[in-house]
Amino acid sequence: MGIFSRRQTAVIDPPPAVDSDRPLGRTAATDATLDPALRALTGHWTIDRPHSRIGFSVRHAMVTTVRGAFTDYDSTLYFDGARPSESRAELVIRVASVDTGVEQRDGHLVGRDFFDARRYPEMTFRSTSTFHEAGESFRMTGDLTIRDRTRSVEIQLDYLGSVMDPFGYERAGFDGTTTIDRREWGLVYNQRLEAGGSMVSEKVRLQFDISAIRATG
Repeated sequence: MGIFSRRQTAVIDPPPAVDSDRPLGRTAATDATLDPALRALTGHWTIDRPHSRIGFSVRHAMVTTVRGAFTDYDSTLYFDGARPSESRAELVIRVASVDTGVEQRDGHLVGRDFFDARRYPEMTFRSTSTFHEAGESFRMTGDLTIRDRTRSVEIQLDYLGSVMDPFGYERAGFDGTTTIDRREWGLVYNQRLEAGGSMVSEKVRLQFDISAIRATG
């Protein structure tokens, strides 16, 4: 994400499916403290997949970390540069696209022990509020659905900046992270180690490295 010029705060977010009349976070007085340049970023955006990563990391066998990502997903993002609390985001991820770099492990993840992709082919995130914390930092709350179970999660979201790339696309960059307990979504498979502890940690860190392109038309 180093191609972005560092600038003040912004957020990404989804479609008119969310009632825009509902208050979504900070007050107008708080939003007014943002850099006026952010007003120019107001509008609809979409995630540029080749330059973004929707990933995760999880401790394996207590001593190492396995990292993976989902490569097939749809995004609907709306950012309001004047009132970030009105920003919205939605992601629909095809779980069969999981890629950890090991084919056998990926096959296990999409099977019944974990995602059960045949019965539950998609996982979704739909924001419910966006909160400007300070400077370039925001907190986005939303509903994460996996295996037809929905739980609320909070994503720490940092705005990295915006730029017009050499191909004429206006881009904005964001980094987002949150940690979840996979058992809350029915992902309970595990094996115990002889020395104690679990083969796969229950805690999973979700990572959103986003290069968003302004939608046209």
